[in-house]
Amino acid sequence: MSICRVGILVCLVFAASLTAGAQTSAQSETSSSKHTKGSSARLARDVDAGAIANGVYRNQALGLSCKVPAGWVLRTEEMNAREEDWDSGASSADEKSSPQGAQRSTEIDRGGRVLLAAFSRPPDATGQDVNASILIAAEKVATYPGLKEAAQYFGPLTEVAKAQGFTVDDEPYEMEMGTKVVVRGDFHKNVGTRVMRQSTLAFLALGYAVSITVIGGTEDDVEELVDGVGFGAK
Repeated sequence: MSICRVGILVCLVFAASLTAGAQTSAQSETSSSKHTKGSSARLARDVDAGAIANGVYRNQALGLSCKVPAGWVLRTEEMNAREEDWDSGASSADEKSSPQGAQRSTEIDRGGRVLLAAFSRPPDATGQDVNASILIAAEKVATYPGLKEAAQYFGPLTEVAKAQGFTVDDEPYEMEMGTKVVVRGDFHKNVGTRVMRQSTLAFLALGYAVSITVIGGTEDDVEELVDGVGFGAK
């Protein structure tokens, strides 16, 4: 399986924490709501991008909900716009004429989308603790020939996590969450005197591999974010 596309989606969490500009949570929510309405065309007709209301992200097609803690900053639109800008650059005639450009064009055509990107503080704002975050992404199962089960998705995903300096805590395992059985993998990374903890939940639905990645500074922080994820409320 190729890891190029999943690498882009998962690494957005880390790239955004270093490069995204500051904005207030109120501005972010407005911006993200506009993105949600306009991005559904990038997904299958029966899968929309979801929306946030009263501090909860909901995606009716996926039967998925996720609580976004009060005061968090939303980056969904910005992160997708950054990828679209990259896509446009890779689609130019000059780029496509080179072997690298042709490869990038192939990667772009495979399709993927960030459905939700939320951070406990603006990613470029300094802080003593780990900047907790939630990233929900969807990419076409067809991206990965032979992908039949969510557990297989953790092969390339784990490679990406290790490339970012993370260590595997537990091998991927199944867990029930409401009406859905998902596969979960846990990781950690030492960042100076702190520890960054990451858990990813993954499942297959409607031709997409959907990943929900949460990051926190403690196991309790991560579990609280995971507990905010629910299924079955269509």
